[in-house]
Amino acid sequence: MAAMAWCLLVQPGYAATSITNPGQFLDQAESLRLKDHAQFAQMLAQIHPEAPRLSEAEQWHLRYLDAWEDMFNGNYIKSETEFHQIIDRSGDPVLIAKASGLLLSNLAFNRRYEEAFALANHLASSLPEVKNPESRYTLLTNLSQMLDFGEQTDLAVQYARMAEDAVPPGESLCRPFYLEAAALYNGKRLTSASSELRRAIDVCTAAKEPVFANGMWLVLASLHIDENQPAKALALLDQVAASVRTAHYYPHRLSSRVERAQAYLKLGNDGEAKKAALDALAISQPDDTSEWLMDDYQVLYQIEKQQGHNAAALNYYEHYSNQEKSHLDDIRSRALAYDMAEQHLLMQKMETERLSKQNSILTLQQTLTAKAIETGRLYIVLLVLVLVSVILWLFRLKRSQLRFKQLSCLDGLTGISHYQHFTSEAGRALQLLEKKHGIACLIAIDLDHFKQINDTHGHALGDAVLKCTVAVCQQHLRSEDLFGRLGGEEFCVLLLDCHREQGMAIADRIRATIEATLVDVEGGVMSFSASLGVACTDRSGYELQRLCKDADAALYRAKRHGRNRVIADTGSDDLQDATA
Repeated sequence: MAAMAWCLLVQPGYAATSITNPGQFLDQAESLRLKDHAQFAQMLAQIHPEAPRLSEAEQWHLRYLDAWEDMFNGNYIKSETEFHQIIDRSGDPVLIAKASGLLLSNLAFNRRYEEAFALANHLASSLPEVKNPESRYTLLTNLSQMLDFGEQTDLAVQYARMAEDAVPPGESLCRPFYLEAAALYNGKRLTSASSELRRAIDVCTAAKEPVFANGMWLVLASLHIDENQPAKALALLDQVAASVRTAHYYPHRLSSRVERAQAYLKLGNDGEAKKAALDALAISQPDDTSEWLMDDYQVLYQIEKQQGHNAAALNYYEHYSNQEKSHLDDIRSRALAYDMAEQHLLMQKMETERLSKQNSILTLQQTLTAKAIETGRLYIVLLVLVLVSVILWLFRLKRSQLRFKQLSCLDGLTGISHYQHFTSEAGRALQLLEKKHGIACLIAIDLDHFKQINDTHGHALGDAVLKCTVAVCQQHLRSEDLFGRLGGEEFCVLLLDCHREQGMAIADRIRATIEATLVDVEGGVMSFSASLGVACTDRSGYELQRLCKDADAALYRAKRHGRNRVIADTGSDDLQDATA
């Protein structure tokens, strides 16, 4: 939703006229940008031969419209250069505000998030000096979009509401209502019955701004899907299909197809779901990465998996994983850029305060030389203030470091807990379980002949096997279970509140699913297997080290007895074999 909002800068339309008044002609052209884009482009072509006789202000206005057109057509590098020239050289406050707002969007499109958030902070600080209604409205709407893009929901809503109070003549409330609803949706604060959503739909429809209205209708369809009302979502998608086709706005064309696939999947119509999902892929670019494509590949993966097409399912799962990784990396990049921009702004404020305080001290020294004692006391107060400011800054820095530390708890290849984090969390969980006299099972998993897979097919396929193993295991685990990679091809699962029989059953389901899983190799497919050992607290106690030791002992027994089996440690020489 944040990406959909970037280029939707629309004003009421006018019909093209002869160029008797160039200034009025440019204003009319600007108002048609998205209302009637073909007419807008035609008017630009009509006035360009007249450029030499335009006044300096009109020439800058024309250059602004050219930059907007370049950005609309995806030529971000050229438009960025033109926006900088307008900001630095035009001297027109209205054009500078508009160009600054669009430059903000341009930087975000190119994922230059640090520069974008730094510019957003600068524009936010300049708002009190912006008096022109159109300039202020442009800055407020672009700031709302940028902060929504940075997942700062409260600030995005705040700026959208400020824009609602600052709508200039000739504009409707469609855009600020749209921005507020979009921010609430991205912040997971919107339902299909929310008044903000219905208000945006009604106002944008009445204002005849179809791109904004279509965006809100698609949000409503997505909410119907999330609320398990796929039939309502399909009816709504059929209702807006013609408008989406006419507007020809790529994000809406893509999202409407993906939502249609999700709705059909929920209704159990796999054929139509697959058709809609493949239609979405057909209009996407090969290198596209987006949350919509991630959802699309997930639909295709679920369909192929249900139909038993393991090779196709694995292929779509790999695409889904790549899209998910790109999406998460992009979210982290935005969050990190926002935090860095905030830290930089804080440092600038501290530096400004420090310089201000130094100037105050110098002034006091020049004017109050006779009052040395009072001056000394003032130094102490100022130093205390600086110290407090530094302490606050260090506190914020430490908080940022703790956030990054959380990301270090996961295994880089598989995305599950690494050895240290798993043992730490498992130890704590067992201590709590012992206090309430619960029971748990520990499953040790080791892939059979994994070294042979690496030696024969290469480490890339070995990594794919590890990822596939993790995906298989996660299908059979609950949210409260702990899952970690101990190293190499060894994994460990702690099943909380799970009896021995349940643990053996879960372990055997994992083993059977791994055995049935196929991985693509050159010239065909390859299967692999795993041996599993199970230990339970009813015999091994609640000490993690003892549980691991008993589970490993059972695992090695499984290896010795032919591999691809589940054996539980019984505390004696007897074996309990789940595969028997």
